[in-house]
Amino acid sequence: MTNSKKVLAASAVVLMLGLSACSNMSDRDRNTAIGAGAGGVAGSVLTGGSTTGTIGGAVVGGIIGNQVKK
Repeated sequence: MTNSKKVLAASAVVLMLGLSACSNMSDRDRNTAIGAGAGGVAGSVLTGGSTTGTIGGAVVGGIIGNQVKK
């Protein structure tokens, strides 16, 4: 298993565990968290694990998730 696949799998597990603790969040808050998690994973994978890519992806994903169904 390559490093990027390990990072992706670990990120998915962390995302699922984190979302299970968010049962009292509003739909908008939940969409923001999901968007940030997915964006962070995508940014990390696309930039080869770059910290800047991960943070940038999380920010963009969070903004998109926040604006869904507005």
